[in-house]
Amino acid sequence: MDFSSRLLLLLDVIDLGSFTNVAEQRNVDRSVISKHISRLESELGVRLLNRSTRSLSLTAAGQEMMNQARALRLLLNETYHLAQNYHAEPKGVLRISSTSLFGRQYVQKAIATFQKNYPEVDIELRLEDRLVDIVGEGFDIGIRIGKPKNSSLVTRKIARDRLLIVASPSFITQHGEIKTVAELEALPAAVYAAPGLLLDQFSYLDDQQESQHLKLNVAYKVNDVEIIKKAALSGNMLAVVTAQMIEGEVLDGQLVPIMTHLKLDDFGTFYAVYPHRDAPIKTKLFIDTLKTVVGEDVPVWESNIPHFDTLYART
Repeated sequence: MDFSSRLLLLLDVIDLGSFTNVAEQRNVDRSVISKHISRLESELGVRLLNRSTRSLSLTAAGQEMMNQARALRLLLNETYHLAQNYHAEPKGVLRISSTSLFGRQYVQKAIATFQKNYPEVDIELRLEDRLVDIVGEGFDIGIRIGKPKNSSLVTRKIARDRLLIVASPSFITQHGEIKTVAELEALPAAVYAAPGLLLDQFSYLDDQQESQHLKLNVAYKVNDVEIIKKAALSGNMLAVVTAQMIEGEVLDGQLVPIMTHLKLDDFGTFYAVYPHRDAPIKTKLFIDTLKTVVGEDVPVWESNIPHFDTLYART
């Protein structure tokens, strides 16, 4: 490992929080990471990290070196992306970050198609339901719901993702037909929850076309969207889900859309984001492939919900 690589290693240590985390990511022993950081400190002649048994922190010199490392990583990434534009055929490594469920359902399908067409491209897919720093963590493409607040990222729309409210037939039999928001809000519901985030309120338009919010009666919080759907399938509670989450459950009668007269707001839109407007050809071709898999105008997942374009006052 040369000097610049050790400098970038320091950045990984700070970004991931510990030698152990970096070692796990790189599949090496923790002592290897520690050795290279000590070598970097020796080469620079300054202490970069304050170490304790439980934490790491940067010294003043370490902070300056970390700033230089970030600039170096950005320069190297930009140089690599520029060089990729001169390849007649895409090649090299394509790093993709995606939300977990969308990644398993659709990004993986796009990868299978893409690699048949462009076998010289190796792909790394990272599935995480957190806001990934695309530039800082060195990804070529990120898949997100909603446009990023970081305006420096280039965005391409992939597909809309609309909401529906679902319950199992047994739940409906037990509680009767649900006709009003008040009845809906009184019944137990499964919702998505993560640190600092609780999705228990959703917007809709009332009869006067005024924006209102419904608040679910939270009986179950979970940080996995697939489990929210499974909770509804169990018959113990209802759930507000996105159309993208639905596979065959509505078609085969395991889940039933309810309160379909309610004019629900859309959940959001899937976007592909990437750092450079002059992105390498492999980035652009992969996004094209993903859009083909998902559907150019109407996303394929809406076909899993009969007459979905007429539900929730959408026509």
